[in-house]
Amino acid sequence: MVAKAQIGYDYSVYDVGVATGINRVYGDAETYTNTQSIHFNFNYNIGPFINYVFEIQAGQLKGGDSLKTTSGRQFSNSFTSVMLRAQVQAGELIDYSQSRFNNALKNLYLSTGIGFVVNHITQINRYSLLIPGYYTPGTNNSNEIVIPARIGYEIKFFNQYSQPSFKVDLGYQYNFIMGDELDGFKAGNKNDAYSQFTIGVKFAIGSEFTSYRKQIQY
Repeated sequence: MVAKAQIGYDYSVYDVGVATGINRVYGDAETYTNTQSIHFNFNYNIGPFINYVFEIQAGQLKGGDSLKTTSGRQFSNSFTSVMLRAQVQAGELIDYSQSRFNNALKNLYLSTGIGFVVNHITQINRYSLLIPGYYTPGTNNSNEIVIPARIGYEIKFFNQYSQPSFKVDLGYQYNFIMGDELDGFKAGNKNDAYSQFTIGVKFAIGSEFTSYRKQIQY
């Protein structure tokens, strides 16, 4: 009877996940290029709608056009980042038991935290072809603190015990760099940033399940 009473309330404490991202740098290069990255994450769930996410990302960032832009800035890099985020889903804050709209809204989340990105320039052009002698300084390697700001939606799939065992995560993340050399250029008075559209999957792991204060699935 106790087991039956908990059906629909239990969730896994731990998830592991993988995702792919489409990235775009907002820095000192004058044009944008989309690139790809891969993400691995470990999730500690203090509730089905409150999560701590540890994530490792790796990929490429590109931007600029040495032939068509005035500055001639163009770069390509490889980067690795490590981030720790806190994530709160709407289901923690709203009553979704009596509304189909709220039941769909419960998986919408906001997330932020702190991280570190290691950047290595693999190709760069610092001289302008249109303005003789124009040069943009910078470094080919940088280590920067990053502040991620993320909005997303987590689609939960439930097993036969009504526990969320598999999740699809869709998100947009804007990463504020606490420096100006993610793209290898030091110019202007604004720090760099990069955005990411991501899609990923998460799997509940381990045998540790705990109960939430209200029913998760409706």
